[in-house]
Amino acid sequence: MLEDLNRNLTPLEKLGEFGLIEEIKQQVNVHHSTTVKGIGDDCAVIGSGAEKWVLTSDVLIEGIHFDLSYVPLKHLGYKSVIVNISDVCAMNVVPTHLILNIAISSRFPLEAVQEFYSGVHLACEKYNIELIGGDTSTSEKGFFISGTAMGIGNTNEIVYRSGAGDKDLICVTGDLGAAYAGLQLLEREKRVFIENPNIQPDLSGNDYILERQLKPEARLDMIRKLKSVGITPTSMIDVSDGLASEVLHLCKSSEKGCVIYMHKIPVDIATSVFLEEMKIFPTIGALNGGEDYELLFTVNQRDFEKLQELGDVRIIGYMTDKSMGCKIETEDGRSSDLESSGWNAFAHH
Repeated sequence: MLEDLNRNLTPLEKLGEFGLIEEIKQQVNVHHSTTVKGIGDDCAVIGSGAEKWVLTSDVLIEGIHFDLSYVPLKHLGYKSVIVNISDVCAMNVVPTHLILNIAISSRFPLEAVQEFYSGVHLACEKYNIELIGGDTSTSEKGFFISGTAMGIGNTNEIVYRSGAGDKDLICVTGDLGAAYAGLQLLEREKRVFIENPNIQPDLSGNDYILERQLKPEARLDMIRKLKSVGITPTSMIDVSDGLASEVLHLCKSSEKGCVIYMHKIPVDIATSVFLEEMKIFPTIGALNGGEDYELLFTVNQRDFEKLQELGDVRIIGYMTDKSMGCKIETEDGRSSDLESSGWNAFAHH
């Protein structure tokens, strides 16, 4: 009887994180007039006046999102802030407040918790974030972190995933794939150490990709630059699950297709060199790697000249009619469907 029941159940791995979110969203009805945006964007948006609160939540779980055999606790604390405030930045809003909850097992002494929070405070100080509370609990094993970040934005400046128009330019800040490369390096050196504990990890010459993985930054600077040159993006998202996944989110929410130029995707030389050593095509790392926390956004073509004032932004494609589908083109003009094979929260990791 139980076997028959299990046979008809849907594994979460098949749905994936965003499939599950859609399932949950279908069962949620919005009742309060102050709920401007609920499930389905980087942040929820609430409020009744000209200014609105944006709120987001993220979890980091030991053994799923981080490995303490190579992640320093201070770096983990710093990254715990960044992953949350990056979502607020992706709404074109300056983050201001953070609530941080932790559940931690008895294997951690007080000094370990202090080290973690030293990283939290460092990030809060750098980004002018107020840590205003949170819950603490024990866990049976491991370390669990849950954060909620907030910010206040003017109604006419908040940017959603759903506003992209036909022929809008698709832009990305910084470079991509470096955090993925850093993770590959750390995992490789861990495997070597497990096989032979006498061999010390060789991380030399890879500072950039290691920093992008262990101590990422949020692109708050770009939110301020966009405002300074008078650009309000038509849609925006942060790159946490890989470029391909995020482009597809913008297209789905905006009901548009797209063309992405593979040769326009920015990849740092250090990332390229390392991934090629690992026999990984650098652009594939950028498309599917994740954890870059750069900003992907669209702008109207009339803002092309203003874009040139920003620096550190690349135009990688444009939006099309939904009927055209989501395409990626090589430099020699070959086109194929843009597909995401990035992070699946419910896959076996």
